[in-house]
Amino acid sequence: MNPKNSGSWIRKWSRAIHRDLSFFFAGVICIYAVSGICLNHKRDFNATYSLKRYDLVLTGDFPVMSSAVDKDRIVSFIDQLPDSETYTRHSAVGEDGVKIFFKGGSSLEVDLSDGSAQYEKLRKRPVLGAFSRLHYNPSKWWTWFSDIFAVSLLLITVTGIVMLKGPKGLWGRGGIELLAGILIPLLFILL
Repeated sequence: MNPKNSGSWIRKWSRAIHRDLSFFFAGVICIYAVSGICLNHKRDFNATYSLKRYDLVLTGDFPVMSSAVDKDRIVSFIDQLPDSETYTRHSAVGEDGVKIFFKGGSSLEVDLSDGSAQYEKLRKRPVLGAFSRLHYNPSKWWTWFSDIFAVSLLLITVTGIVMLKGPKGLWGRGGIELLAGILIPLLFILL
C-alpha cells in the first residue's frame, strides 16, 4: 500500500470510528461530565441529596422531660410538620430534648423546654443523584461498561488526533493544542 494512500485510509477510518463512538457514548460522556462537576464541588454542593432546614415552634404542653415523651406525643410533633414523614425511631437528647428520625434520612429535633424545633428535610435528587451513583460504579456490569467506555474514550482521542492533516492537524495547530493539553495536568501534578 502506498504511504500516501495509507494515510488517507487511516484518516477515513479514524473519522468513522471517531464519529460512531462519539455518538454512541454521547449520553455517558454528558453523565460523567455533569457528575464530575458535582464531585469537584462536593464541599459546596451535595449532588445526591438536598437538605432543607426549618425552624419551627411546636404547640403542646411544654416543658416536658425527655423521659416522659411517649409515642402519642411523638405523633403530635410529626403531625405539625409541613411535610408528611414516616417515623422510624426517636432518642433523647439530654434531659430536655428529643430527636425523631424518619425514613429516608430526615429528622426533627425538639427542645422540650419550650417546643422550639429544627426540622431537617433530606431528599434524594432524582437526576443528579442517579448520575453520581453511576460515577461511583454501582455494580460489576457497570464496571465492565465503564472500562469499555474508557477504552472508547482513548480511541475517540487517538482518532481525533490523526483525523486531520495539514496546518490544523497534529503537525500544526492541533499538535500545539495537544501539547498544551498535556502540559496543564502535568503542571498541576508537579506543583
